[in-house]
Amino acid sequence: MHDFNFFGGGWMMFVWWFLIIALVAFAIRAVMNAGQSSQSQRKETPMEILKRRYAEGEIDEEEFNKRKQELLK
Repeated sequence: MHDFNFFGGGWMMFVWWFLIIALVAFAIRAVMNAGQSSQSQRKETPMEILKRRYAEGEIDEEEFNKRKQELLK
């Protein structure tokens, strides 16, 4: 007669299953995002930094070419 008493009743069983599935999905997503964020946080090479600074307008073309030649030595 009291088969689902631990879960709080027949319909409450579905609520508990939903919570369990949501927690598992959250844990899986957190683990997957942790792996992706460590890959996306790689260091920029000096040439990439130079190109980014030129593209953002921090340095002009003359300075870019001068520093590029220094890096290619």
